[in-house]
Amino acid sequence: MSAPDLEEPAMLIGHGFDIHRLVEGKELVIGGVNIPYELGADAHSDGDVIYHSVVDAILGALGLPDIGQLFPDNDPDWSGADSSIFMEEAYRRMDERGFRVGNVDVTLILQKPKVMDIKPLMRDNIVRLLRTSLGRVNVKARTHEKVDSVGEGRAMACHVVVLLEKVP
Repeated sequence: MSAPDLEEPAMLIGHGFDIHRLVEGKELVIGGVNIPYELGADAHSDGDVIYHSVVDAILGALGLPDIGQLFPDNDPDWSGADSSIFMEEAYRRMDERGFRVGNVDVTLILQKPKVMDIKPLMRDNIVRLLRTSLGRVNVKARTHEKVDSVGEGRAMACHVVVLLEKVP
């Protein structure tokens, strides 16, 4: 017996998570902002934990494959790639399915560097790439209280929750 053909719900919720080690010799890009710091993300692309988490949250809400399946880390095409490319693809897929951002809630977790002054730039970048408004995007940052690799400054992580709304 097959399931009935159901129409899409009015809202979809997705969660995204990413973590990257911090190493010497790499740039630190978070939320599309290049941050001067002695360590950067150890990643195949630019390692932008916010963008990667937002992309996975959108893809998850839509029931699509995750970022690693769409942009594999063993594909040389994505080596050093600007993660805004991944954001554009997530937006395209969301728009194609007839959804828009209801809201995006970002929690960036890193011990250092402090990002209080650049959170508004990160937020502006997300708003621009997802073609939404400032009132629909929130970026928070916190430390990990010196616990584990994130708290010891050897990694950074991010959680994102996204609500997608069916376009009327």
